[in-house]
Amino acid sequence: MAGTRDEILADFQACTGIDDVGDAIKYLEESSWDLLAAVNQAMPRGTQQLPSEMSPDIEMIEEIERTPHSSSSSSQTTNDSRNSSKMDVVENSKPGTSKSKSYGSGRTLTFCVNYLSNVYKINLSESSRVRDLKQLIWEQTNVPSCQQQLRGWKKTPESASTTLQSLDLPKENTLYMSTLSDLMTDDDKLKYAERMTQTYTLNIKDETHKKMYNLKFHGTSTVLDVKSGIYSLIDVPIRNQQWKGWPSTVKNDSIMLAQTGIFYPEHDLSVTELPSKEEKKDVIDLVESDSSEDEAYDVEDPESFNVDDDIFIDIKTTKPQRLMPDNVTDETVGTLHFAEEFEKRYGQAHPEFYTGKFKDAVKESCLKPAKERKLLAVYLHHDNSILANVFCTQLLGFETVLQVLSANFVVWGWDITYESNKQRFLLSVKETLGSVAALAMKNIDVDTLPVLVIIMRIRSNTEIFTTVHGNVGVSELLTNLIHAVDVFQEYRIADIGVEEERQARERVKQEQDRAYQESLDADRAKEKAKELEKRRKEEAENERLAEEARKEAYRQTIESSLPPEPLEGVNDGVLRVRIWLPAGRVLQRRFQSDTPLQTLLNFLIAEGYPTEEYRILRSWPRRDLTSMDSKLTLMDLKFCPQETLILEER
Repeated sequence: MAGTRDEILADFQACTGIDDVGDAIKYLEESSWDLLAAVNQAMPRGTQQLPSEMSPDIEMIEEIERTPHSSSSSSQTTNDSRNSSKMDVVENSKPGTSKSKSYGSGRTLTFCVNYLSNVYKINLSESSRVRDLKQLIWEQTNVPSCQQQLRGWKKTPESASTTLQSLDLPKENTLYMSTLSDLMTDDDKLKYAERMTQTYTLNIKDETHKKMYNLKFHGTSTVLDVKSGIYSLIDVPIRNQQWKGWPSTVKNDSIMLAQTGIFYPEHDLSVTELPSKEEKKDVIDLVESDSSEDEAYDVEDPESFNVDDDIFIDIKTTKPQRLMPDNVTDETVGTLHFAEEFEKRYGQAHPEFYTGKFKDAVKESCLKPAKERKLLAVYLHHDNSILANVFCTQLLGFETVLQVLSANFVVWGWDITYESNKQRFLLSVKETLGSVAALAMKNIDVDTLPVLVIIMRIRSNTEIFTTVHGNVGVSELLTNLIHAVDVFQEYRIADIGVEEERQARERVKQEQDRAYQESLDADRAKEKAKELEKRRKEEAENERLAEEARKEAYRQTIESSLPPEPLEGVNDGVLRVRIWLPAGRVLQRRFQSDTPLQTLLNFLIAEGYPTEEYRILRSWPRRDLTSMDSKLTLMDLKFCPQETLILEER
């Protein structure tokens, strides 16, 4: 079957002249690989020519004289156009080549396009259209046609289908280009970015078949994507679809839904099939040495394609956008772009791609604990590979494959179409897995791309396990994936056992460390308590000594202030006072009769019996002398010559 499809693909490209393999396979897939149906879909009506009908050595140049006409004189205009049409035959200087038709005088226009301080010089035939100019600008500036805003026209074109000849342009033209993002404010950019991430529900009514369709499209989908989706449902070609409900700002099919201004989250549209019209044809005389003068070829009049603004006949023939732009510097941004473009191109049935750096994908899959560990599947894409479309749609989109990948793998994708991105990927692999893995990635043959590289953790090493090339079938891909999962599970179970043993040892060690720490803390607490008790005793002792020192100092002061004791033998005015102490001792001293009571109290203080701790009692009459006025003399207190007192603790 592969050989048959290769032959069909080669015949299709030869018939249509479509060089891009991706575009060619897209048409063939939509037509179930029916060559004739695919050719009819890819080429407009009335323009199909088989290779045998083309003269490889003849360049065909049409000279058509046109006169203004109104709708009321359309039939007359057709006859005039046929009579005035000519076709000259010119032998090509290079055999085996053919050139496309060009209408008008064939004058070459030069456009100097100013963008971001750069000037891009573009030469283009005036028979080309505005969209052709925008395509060339896109190739030089990488700014998509839908984002280009051109200023400086002598006459502003109505749409991308407008021919340059109708604008009456001089030979030298200067244009100034800006993008939509340059014209938007910061708030507009935020709102625009938000619309780009939204999903729109389009309620589309098929007026012809009286059916209603509710379709969901991402904000980055184009109007052409919507029309292509309807074509697959109602089998009405895009060129025959007539739409109602699009905003008036929508002028071509390349604009994204987020830019159209449609309502969110739902928008109502209706579509119907254009009624068949009699095609206007110009009869062109073919002047050739071996042809008869009666032979004529019908050519579609470009004026017959002027229809309402709601109909967009803007079928792209440009190369599809790469899954990843050139020279990606941020891997996270690159993987985000890769995932978005992959879904746009191959549909929603695809693996869930991990968006982030390669080293982060390795950490997420291989460097986690054994119980959480997964395999890493690295998908490497190349747009020049003829196997990419089948591999992405039929293999990676197969339900069983998706289930196996989702349950056991982390899938990381990268586009190595551009050499700069390939070198970036190899550098990341070398930094993460080492030079051996990088060399293995580098040695993958481009002819076998795309590939699925399986990476797993084996015996504490992260390495490449196997590489599944793009020329396999679904069963072989599943066999490789399941085999990798089986091997991975064996190593994973062994690693789980090792990790559990290590964790058990760590738990025992942690318990021992915790018990030791608790014992150490208890000993430290005891030592601290002892130190606190010792410090408390020392402080109490110091306070006691300080108090005693204070009392002693006070006692000495009082003692030094006592008057001298009267001498023995002097009895005039002298009293003998005897004081019974609590311990049974007796203090005795002589005082003058005019001695104040305070002097007696000071005497007791000097002997170590302070007034605040002891009181002095007189037996008869019984009185507490310490509670009396200390200024009274002993005579005032009527002390006897031989007075006896009692000292009592308070």
